[in-house]
Amino acid sequence: MNELLKFEQDQIASLGKKFPDFKAGDSIVVTLNVKEGDKERKQKFAGVCIARRNRGIGSTFRVRKQSFGFYVERLFALYSPSVVDIEVQKVGVVRRAKLYYLRDREGKGVKIREKVNN
Repeated sequence: MNELLKFEQDQIASLGKKFPDFKAGDSIVVTLNVKEGDKERKQKFAGVCIARRNRGIGSTFRVRKQSFGFYVERLFALYSPSVVDIEVQKVGVVRRAKLYYLRDREGKGVKIREKVNN
């Protein structure tokens, strides 16, 4: 194994963060540590994961939510110290890895079919 990959895997293991498996199309809730001045609090950002980029310690994911009639996207670093927890609410059925086409849609066009367990 490449020494750089081994070093990266050791760094990920030392963080001790275990996140559930999620992919584009899943509805998730991301819990963050927000620091404002000398105060620190937890904030939740709930929406649909529209993109996931797996690059070891540089992995990122993009979440899109509707807030007061407007759509807001936010990019998160998976192994960031500010990301406390990720919770999967619904598993979506999609055929693409990147759902950027949702940016052009509104209302019912944004809906993603939910996976039904039989």
